[in-house]
Formats: sequence, C-alpha cells, structure tokens
Amino acid sequence: MPDFTLRQLELFAALPDHTTLSSAAASLRLSESALSQAITALEKLVGEQLCVRRKARGLQLTPAGVFFAQRARRLLQEADGLIHDLAGRTGELKGPVRLGCFGSFASNVLPAILQGLPKAYPGISIDVTIGTHDDLLPALDAGLLDFAIVYDMLLPGGYSQRTIYATELEAVLPPGHPLAAQETVDLAQLADEPLIMYDTSPSTANTYQVFAERGLRPKVLTNMPQLVLVQAMVGRGLGYALLMSRPNSPAVSLEGLPVAVRPISPPASRTSVVGIWPEEMRLSPRAQAVLGFAVEVLHGEARRSQAAAAAALE
Repeated sequence: MPDFTLRQLELFAALPDHTTLSSAAASLRLSESALSQAITALEKLVGEQLCVRRKARGLQLTPAGVFFAQRARRLLQEADGLIHDLAGRTGELKGPVRLGCFGSFASNVLPAILQGLPKAYPGISIDVTIGTHDDLLPALDAGLLDFAIVYDMLLPGGYSQRTIYATELEAVLPPGHPLAAQETVDLAQLADEPLIMYDTSPSTANTYQVFAERGLRPKVLTNMPQLVLVQAMVGRGLGYALLMSRPNSPAVSLEGLPVAVRPISPPASRTSVVGIWPEEMRLSPRAQAVLGFAVEVLHGEARRSQAAAAAALE
C-alpha cells in the first residue's frame, strides 16, 4: 500500500484549481520547488505520472492525475468528516457543509434555510455554490460539494437523493393575455404563442421534451440565460414563459410588474426538487442535518405557496 500522507493528498487536491505550479504553490504557501518535489514523490509512490509541468504551458493534470485529485478530495472530505463526526458524538454538530443549489430557485429556497439553520445548528457553517446541473454535478463528483439541491430532472445515474418538495411546470403569462383569464392552460394553446425560453440545463431540454410528448413544438421568441430576465420580459408583455413552481415566488417581475401564473393542464413535467450526492459517498452527520432541515423548512414553504396560488385563482 502506498505510504502517502494526508498533507500530500491536500497538496495534490489543490492542483485542479490552478493553471500554473507557481499559482498553486503561492496558494498553498509553499515554494514552487517544494511543491514540485512533493508531486514527484507522490508520483513515485503511485507509480504513474500525475501531471505535466512545463513553464511555457503551465500545469496540466494527466487523466490519472485528474482521477487522483478527485479521489484525494473525497478522502480529505472523509477525514474531515471523521473528526467532526467524533465531535458530534458529544451532542453538537460542528464544522462546514458545502452546499450547491440550482440557480433558478436559489433565491426562493436558500434564504429560508440560511435564516433558520444557525438557531437549529449553531456549530454548522454553510458554504454555498450556485449553478446549473452542468456546474453542480462535476463539483459533486470532484468532492467539492457535500450535496446539491437540484431538480430531479434528466439526472444521470450514480447519485443518491432525498426529496425536498414536489414541483411542476407552470405557465407564466402577462396579466392581459387572453389565456390568463383561464384557471389552467393547455400546452396546445401555448404552442403558437411567443415563448421566452429560460435557457439553462436542464430547463431547456425539459421544455422541448414536454412539447414533443404532445406532438408539439414551441415558438421560441428568444433565449434568456437568467430567470429574472425571463420574468421581466413576460411582465412587459413580450411573451410567456414555462417555469417550474417554486416556494416564496411572488407573481411580479424584478421591475415590479405583475405576471399571471397558471397551472398546466393536463399536467406537464411533474417532478421534485431533491438533495443529491454521489452514491459512493456517505453524507456526514452535518450534511444530513442540513439536508433534513431543508426538507422540513422547504416542504412547508412549498405547501403554503401552493395554497396561496390556489386561493388567488378562486
């Protein structure tokens, strides 16, 4: 068995965040020669070249190096979890939890979590990363996140998950649109209307999929990479949007202009928001506590939002 140390793993795990050896050394507060020697010693232990170091081309990990860095990060995370798990046996959970959250609903779910968590678990600190599935899944695989809150939609295999709240696709319309007078909207009624597409993964693919399942194709007016831009354009009457239902979501745009939110009938893309983490990784007690708190808080928030939306249609 290779006789490497946690310090060697820590040094190598930092390399994917840097393009040059000098940058990595400065971040790690080492001399460049000391870091280079540590890498060489590690390569001798594992019997493979882990990175290419060229002054003209900077620092580049080999495929074996990428794999080693990912596994090193996971081992370090497990080691950190072991220390804090032992501390947790005294009755108080302490330490960091690295939480990823899908960008389109981050502003609807994170405030409720971050507001109540310090009272429930004062020893836990949260480090938040916002992104799309394309950002969050690689970060999970690399061991950079404990878990991520995402849509259970077009997810690849290899992830454990826990349901947080149910969600489904809704039509967001200008208040003066004829379809806004209806209690529900059929996708067939929307197919020829101008769609402001929320252009992000997996939302774009899901939108095309729900139309295709009905033998329809949307008429896309424009693609917008940010949810606030989508809602702003709908508020100004430029088109409609299809968005997943979210808790704590007022029916107004960022500019304060009203929008009309209507359920899709027959329902389209009913799914869930879930907490996910790689199957081969075990959630630390801290991460389990944060995920459980998110389920408790957001499930209630989602039910209250659904009740308020139903009351508004009566």
